[in-house]
Amino acid sequence: MGTAPEFGGTIGRTLADSTPWWPETPHPGDDAPNVVIVLFDALGFAQLGCYGSTSDTPEVDALAANGLRYTNFHVTPLCSPTRAALLTGRNHHTVGMRGVSNFDTGFPHMTGHVSPHTATLAEVLHDEGYATFAVGKWHLAPMEQCSQAGPFDHWPCQRGFDRFYGFLDGETDQFSPSLTYDNHMIEPPARPEDGYHVSEDLVDKAIEFVHDTKSVRPDKPFFLYLAFGATHAPHQAPAELLQKYRGAFDEGWDVVRERWFRNQLAMGLIPPDTELAPRNPGVEPWDDLDDDTARLAARLQEAFAAFLEHTDIQIGRLVDDLREMGELDNTVLMVLADNGASQEGGPYGVLHEMKFFNGILETPDTAVAHLDEIGGPHSHTNYPWGWAQAGNTPFKWYKQNTHEGGVHVPLIVHWPDHITDPGGVRTQFQHVDDVAATVYDLIGIAPPPVRRGIDQIPLSGTSFTASLDAADAPTGKDVQYFEMFGHRGLWHEGWKAVTRHEPGVDFDDDVWELYHVAEDPSECRDLAAEQPEKLAEMIDRWWVEAEKHGVLPLDDRSIELFNSRFRERSPHPPDRHYRYRPPVSPLPMQAGPPMGGRSWDLTAHVERTAGDQGVLFATGTENSGIAVFVDDDHLVFDYNAFDDHTIVRSAAPLPAGARRLAVEFRRGPNRTATVRLLVDDTEVGNGDVPWVMGTISSTGASIGYDNGSPVSRAYAAPNPCQGRLDLLELQLVSRRSRAAAESEASTEMGRQ
Repeated sequence: MGTAPEFGGTIGRTLADSTPWWPETPHPGDDAPNVVIVLFDALGFAQLGCYGSTSDTPEVDALAANGLRYTNFHVTPLCSPTRAALLTGRNHHTVGMRGVSNFDTGFPHMTGHVSPHTATLAEVLHDEGYATFAVGKWHLAPMEQCSQAGPFDHWPCQRGFDRFYGFLDGETDQFSPSLTYDNHMIEPPARPEDGYHVSEDLVDKAIEFVHDTKSVRPDKPFFLYLAFGATHAPHQAPAELLQKYRGAFDEGWDVVRERWFRNQLAMGLIPPDTELAPRNPGVEPWDDLDDDTARLAARLQEAFAAFLEHTDIQIGRLVDDLREMGELDNTVLMVLADNGASQEGGPYGVLHEMKFFNGILETPDTAVAHLDEIGGPHSHTNYPWGWAQAGNTPFKWYKQNTHEGGVHVPLIVHWPDHITDPGGVRTQFQHVDDVAATVYDLIGIAPPPVRRGIDQIPLSGTSFTASLDAADAPTGKDVQYFEMFGHRGLWHEGWKAVTRHEPGVDFDDDVWELYHVAEDPSECRDLAAEQPEKLAEMIDRWWVEAEKHGVLPLDDRSIELFNSRFRERSPHPPDRHYRYRPPVSPLPMQAGPPMGGRSWDLTAHVERTAGDQGVLFATGTENSGIAVFVDDDHLVFDYNAFDDHTIVRSAAPLPAGARRLAVEFRRGPNRTATVRLLVDDTEVGNGDVPWVMGTISSTGASIGYDNGSPVSRAYAAPNPCQGRLDLLELQLVSRRSRAAAESEASTEMGRQ
């Protein structure tokens, strides 16, 4: 039997001989600052104007001019791990987020969620009396748990945030996003044709959350975690900004990268004897590109720059609002990125990422016919390797790699009430797990050793508060390891050992490099052969740190980890038979049926009268997907393979009444398929699909309507099913080919 909570008053027989008592409301103190963390997605070290870029980012540049720029700040090379370390103050393996939250390996370092033994900033600050808001990308919950079936244990509102508005997955369409409000999914408040863009919506909500709190409880400080989808693909921006950058990058990545490098030297952001890293393997000299390839590449970079500036404008809106409220001066505002620039656009860039992940290499000579679509609501683009490396200037390699291009990113700290060296540059080595420790230090609190009965793992991060006051303050950091999919690295007192790992190669056969990054931050002068003892010492220390922080076992798998796990008590039943009873909220891709590259049967149990129309099932977007719907009393199947539509239509109108409307999809040789339409087991139409997608889309399924942009040109979304849809069944009748599995794995990696 439990005990009653402690009561500080006295209880007599009557009120006259009793003393009331109220527990003290938690509050961090009248001088406690607000905390705002603004997180960019896949933003390289050089891509902000204040870090060398020629793209326009005046709002962030102003924060840097009135705050501090950190030039030796590091993260993990992937989004979920960085976010986990940022919000907990522990290394990503320690908290259970070795890779992205999409998978669970069965080992403690990769559970797909943040351990309850590592409280988040939001949880700790909430307990101290802060209002806590998360807006934007989450990607810290197992994706198969991100449907409305839950469980919700690892959603933002269950990990310390009072309110949440954003998306749970690794990316979303900026014009037609998949949105979640607190613990429920919602439709976007407007459509692209209305001028909607999710970055604007996110800042609107951030401002609303702050006003709600400060209007009612002006004494209550707040913690706002604003994690944009920008600048992760798809690179999408309003038309006027796309137009602004026309021709801005026609000189090409070699000229631009050199210019940004010179800007960094002039700004004092890198040591004066820093070398510009050579082109990464696969990056061609710009002058060797043919005209179509160059035109495509330049236009893709224009879309990125427009997307970045649009995000900068939204940050300015938030800052202006805080200033007007009188809150800016006592707000610790940090701007950073989760990893370096993305390599998922391949050597030439892509108009549609799903094509790339299905093994379709879009040739520039065909892609240039769609140049004017790039960056708009009908595109899903990513730029080529050359521009990604330019974004990571002066470094080599990219996101996912443990070389500096993957892990070395901007950090701006703005706090007018405290910073006495506005515009200052800080060169101390810092890591993303130091952010939480610094916030706690600035507020004057310590995370509890036990929270709600759960023992807490100590912080691995160290506070860099001293550097806010003194440019020459020591780093406080002695050593930091890096690991991602077998790529490894170790920083120690200005030295770095690093290796790139090829999947399937014995880890002991990996070739390690050694750099004195205090003098050679771009990792151009490999000292491994000259100082083998130093290299051996660094490698040995990496293993010590790996064991200390739960990095082991090393695991270089990818394909297997993204495959659906068919099992009891999961969204994926062992018999591969999915049953949905509308109304059903949209299903994230990893919580719905994995139909790519497989044979399947779909059956809709409907009650309808003549004239009833609408979508029975849809998965994907206008760029790629599958739709089954009723149009003009005919059953229609639309297989949208990157806007190449295969349409099968019933030969005659559907009879009214209770019916079973079915689609039989059978994979054939050479990635072809056959389709049969059936009504009550009677065939009413058939056709051939010339090419089957291994990965259909990054957007999941919707039952009884089409969520987001419409899969088919035949209707406008959401086109809800009229009449009554009682049950929709989907039976997977074959396993995916290895090619399809590889395609989906590549897709998921590209979406992080």
